[in-house]
Amino acid sequence: GVVLSHKNLLSNQAQVKACLDFSSQDKFFNALPVFHSFGLGVGLVLPISSGIKTFLYPSPLHYKVVPELVYETQSTVVFGTDTFLNGYATHADPEDFQFARYVIAGAEKLKDSTRNKWVEKFGVRIFEGYGVTETSPALSINNYSYCKFGTVGRLFPGIKAKLESIPGIEHGGRLWVQGNNIMKGYLKSENPGVLEPVNNCWHDTGDIVDIDEEGFITILGRAKRFAKIGGEMISLTQVEGWISALWPDGQHCVCAVADERKGEKLILVTTYELADRKILQKHISDQGGTEIMVPKKIVYVKEMPVLGTGKLDYNGAQQIAESTE
Repeated sequence: GVVLSHKNLLSNQAQVKACLDFSSQDKFFNALPVFHSFGLGVGLVLPISSGIKTFLYPSPLHYKVVPELVYETQSTVVFGTDTFLNGYATHADPEDFQFARYVIAGAEKLKDSTRNKWVEKFGVRIFEGYGVTETSPALSINNYSYCKFGTVGRLFPGIKAKLESIPGIEHGGRLWVQGNNIMKGYLKSENPGVLEPVNNCWHDTGDIVDIDEEGFITILGRAKRFAKIGGEMISLTQVEGWISALWPDGQHCVCAVADERKGEKLILVTTYELADRKILQKHISDQGGTEIMVPKKIVYVKEMPVLGTGKLDYNGAQQIAESTE
């Protein structure tokens, strides 16, 4: 369990409101599950503590119903993951999001195809943010004042960051953060009822990121979502990004499995039925990638495993990849 105090939650609400100009005239629409920190902290606690109306809907998976309700309630602030926002864009009418001032994406990487679809169909720009449960949960956001596509924006005020260098990774490092929104600590099953506090007030996010000279953060991937192939560190997230650009109509997950010769090898699990390795090989080469970044095998599935929070179930995809060996 992650222990969040009132101070943690309210500090994060203040940080978010310092960068996004919400007012009592806004109306939030939150279909995200409130058992998840994104839906709870930003979709419920923030509007209630700010005197803003919020409309709660029990399932983000109702791709036809949610856009209709956003229109009927004239909601101005909408939250979602890439998976959900892509689903809404596919099934919604062009006028369904005409009242939206802010459409905010988090919890998983926002694909260019999803962002472009919203601009073309609704004339609405999605602002991508980033956070983790342990930070109550928001850490950074793009907004109307500063926005750089492909990044998760800049850190909210009052948050300090440092990058820990990782052997084999040239740019960026493992992100550590400090601030009033950082949790009090963990409750662990093997030590019930005992709070394990944050180490020296710094929290290790477990994410590998790069921060440019303007302060914009690019997520390179989870520390555990890097593969070591022939002595080189390969970002599975980067390879997935290239594949999504090539085949935007599918969902893709690149998994690393054991390989006797090079330590690990990549396998692509995808819902895109026409995925072809030769085409993929050329595309990755055109992007500047090397041969070891090309998945050795492509596994087609009708549906990608997804968690209740809307995130891709990486463990489920990993099991699919390993079962094919």
